[in-house]
Amino acid sequence: MKTVGLTYDLKTDYKFKEGDPLDANAEFDSLSTVDVIAEAIAANGFKVKKIGNASNLLEKIDNLGVDIVFNISEGLSGRNRESQVPILLEMAGVPFVGADALTLGLTLDKVMAKKIFIAEKIPTPKFFEVRSIEGLINQDHCQFPLIVKPRFEGSSKGLSESSRVENADELKKQVEFIVKTYKQPALVEEFISGQEFTVAIVGNENPQVMPVVQIKIDGKLKLNDKFYTFARITSDRLEYICPAKITSDLKKKLDELSLKVYRAVDCRDFGRVDFRVDNNGNPYVLEINPLPSLSTEDVFMLVAKNIGITYEQMVGKILNSALVRNGVN
Repeated sequence: MKTVGLTYDLKTDYKFKEGDPLDANAEFDSLSTVDVIAEAIAANGFKVKKIGNASNLLEKIDNLGVDIVFNISEGLSGRNRESQVPILLEMAGVPFVGADALTLGLTLDKVMAKKIFIAEKIPTPKFFEVRSIEGLINQDHCQFPLIVKPRFEGSSKGLSESSRVENADELKKQVEFIVKTYKQPALVEEFISGQEFTVAIVGNENPQVMPVVQIKIDGKLKLNDKFYTFARITSDRLEYICPAKITSDLKKKLDELSLKVYRAVDCRDFGRVDFRVDNNGNPYVLEINPLPSLSTEDVFMLVAKNIGITYEQMVGKILNSALVRNGVN
């Protein structure tokens, strides 16, 4: 029986410091999520060895005793935090599930990811970066309303109702909040009024595009000025609709763009692409997540049900993609 190591960060691993935002540990997993994933791996006929975070991995790296590692670790701190576990495993020659350190580093940095999208002619909202309030000058190529985000965060960290801004005063206030609170530059994008979708993908040589999922907020599919925020993730104001009730033309556009993005950043084994679609039916890629949540309440569980497989089978598909890619028989 092969042994699968499991790397992860628990919410309790994060030690809050004075001045930290309330969502500082939002990307980390609860013990219950880790246990569910471990049980799903075991249900596929593997022995599971829980390793934990990057610090634990570093201590055990010379004596892991595993055939492959299933990595869901977000890393503790820094712009390259998601790359910490993969680079250690790569150095040690241990195969692992998911994207490598380069892809994870590039995609967590929203500005770098958008530069790749633009180079690949993938539609994405117009944007600019602000490193300090003093650097906030006239940006004529972008029009209000705008949305302000931390440059390298995930899980909707830093996103609230105040993130969407209508004028220069609101923009200045929100940029100042992001720069001071998250201690990183702010990404400012044109806000796309319309609908929001997400598309999960599994596989490598011939990736399988899963059914399109639509985001429903406050009972509405046409979101207009509403958007995904940190507070809404854990509230009953947000729902996932799968499959999305959309035209075949829009589905084709989202499927094709999802694959193009997945391949553009060298995603491996699994990933998820997030979109806004404007009121004229034009899709814009917001970001790609090559380390998406596998919580039983998230998108991958929903699409598993829709295609007629269990959560355990979905985890098995992801794991098998990595086993085949690494030649682990």
